[in-house]
Amino acid sequence: MTIRVALADDQVLVRAGFRALLDAEPDLDVVGEASTGEELLGLVRREPVDVVLMDIRMPGGDGLWATEQIAADPALAGVHVVIVTTFELDEYVARAVRAGASGFLVKDTEPVDLIRAVRVVASGEALLSPGVTKRLLARFATGLRDADEASLSVLTEREREVLRLVGQGLTNDEIAERLVLSPLTAKTHVSRIMQKLHARDRVQLVVVAYESGLVAPGWQE
Repeated sequence: MTIRVALADDQVLVRAGFRALLDAEPDLDVVGEASTGEELLGLVRREPVDVVLMDIRMPGGDGLWATEQIAADPALAGVHVVIVTTFELDEYVARAVRAGASGFLVKDTEPVDLIRAVRVVASGEALLSPGVTKRLLARFATGLRDADEASLSVLTEREREVLRLVGQGLTNDEIAERLVLSPLTAKTHVSRIMQKLHARDRVQLVVVAYESGLVAPGWQE
């Protein structure tokens, strides 16, 4: 099945580079480009899109605003946003996560990682690479709103442990290995946690893990 990708960046060369890379893959198809947030919204409402590679700083509605608009529109529920950012913009990522962004990339990411990101997010998973998400969340976590510990009271002890590992960026398979569980059991735990906490996706579980104190900035694996 072909994954339909939209590019949102005000730099023509960046869009051209992403397009050349993605269009070379048989299962990826760049269906459109936008240089502003408003243009991007028009594009995703006009064309079927699975994944948006979204820059943050754009005129005419920046990437954060556009992400919030996509997340708030039920008709765009199948559109997954990957924020393309730099470490200097970490303070904006919390807003994007809460708005519904499914992942993060840095602009100098390796081509193979960019392609993998598009496929991972299109499958409905969140892009939680330890190398990017750990550093981003660790840097802005201290600015997140304080969360009441009671918000996790709906979770069992095992679910709290699983949530802590999700917050550290572990995959279901890695969680299963760490806790000596089957991968299916780990996946079931994660699904139940998402339901209980009303989390849209795995990225929001990471934020909950930081906000609740289960994972603290500066943790070590």
